Amino acid sequence: MKLSESKIVERAIYRPSPSSIEGTPTRLHFFHAHPAIMLGPHWHAQVEVNYVMRGSMHYRMADHDFRLHAGQMCLFWGGQPHRMDESSDDSIYAGGHLPLVHFFRMRLPPAISAMLMGGATMLTSETDAADDQNFPRWRNWAHSGDEVKAQHAVEELLLRLERMFMEPYTIVSSGKELRTGSASASPSPGVVRMCDFIAANFLDEIDAGDIAAAAGLHPKYAMNLFRKSTGMTLIAYLTLLRLSRAQAMLMNGKESILQVAMDSGFGSVSAFNKAFRQIAGMPPSDFRRDIRATAR
Repeated sequence: MKLSESKIVERAIYRPSPSSIEGTPTRLHFFHAHPAIMLGPHWHAQVEVNYVMRGSMHYRMADHDFRLHAGQMCLFWGGQPHRMDESSDDSIYAGGHLPLVHFFRMRLPPAISAMLMGGATMLTSETDAADDQNFPRWRNWAHSGDEVKAQHAVEELLLRLERMFMEPYTIVSSGKELRTGSASASPSPGVVRMCDFIAANFLDEIDAGDIAAAAGLHPKYAMNLFRKSTGMTLIAYLTLLRLSRAQAMLMNGKESILQVAMDSGFGSVSAFNKAFRQIAGMPPSDFRRDIRATAR
């Protein structure tokens, strides 16, 4: 996000780039900034956590919307098209975008993972002054160039998110809210291994058999385990990583649609067009035209 951290930029607009969350879908991104509004819905292959330190902001998701105020935190799956359409002039937020390889390292109840992957948003007001200090520090450590500090930032963030589900929280989905709480559970090591392999190889020609073999699992068992844990198939997640990268290229690059398809790991333009339509509701050429027209 190309914003100054020392001052608020009036009506700041979020502009994805090849190095942003869309362009690098397997990297864990930390942020601490004024939340910029989005010209239209976007998506990325990470679980997103936002902690509002000051002001307020409003999100529109696929089947619900919600507003966050200072002292509130949310967690949702970025693979669904979503848009931040309001951000108060004084708002500051912090958080991160977690690839699934990090997300499934956490000890969360399986039901929580399933609801998140299904499009629900988790909200909590159980925050304190430590969060005001920790979120900016995690961002600074992650960008410090010190590998030990960067790893500590990741580990501390994951522990903080685990604690979110040990205290009261709210589930928002399809316009409904449910106040609840739950105990933690261990993630599947097999899912972590599969996510790790996909993250390292999503631009190559791989299939479900390759992914299962890398995780030391039988293909059928691997596919069932991944679907049960994430609510999506192995190929759907692989495709989402590729679409996330393609989205950033379409918004900012000058490459042809064919080149975008090839550079994003798709074997053909027809396969790329079909997958892109399913998530964006339009072909990639129309998406590029509309987003650039809106930006102007």
